[in-house]
Amino acid sequence: MIKNLVKSALQTGCLSVASEGLMLQVITCNAYQSQDIKALTELQEAVDLGKVQREAHCPSQEILGLSYS
Repeated sequence: MIKNLVKSALQTGCLSVASEGLMLQVITCNAYQSQDIKALTELQEAVDLGKVQREAHCPSQEILGLSYS
């Protein structure tokens, strides 16, 4: 699921609050796969480079407040 949400964010250039919430739920429930973590790393890099904008307004640019590297 996370991989698909990341794919959408990379295509649109925008990461919605709803998508971040869904990703957090998946991570909290430990329902993710290794490919999801790779996708999150790619998304974090895209946000850092300004290729994807976060809809959420918070001081941290880390997706979900987590570090993936």
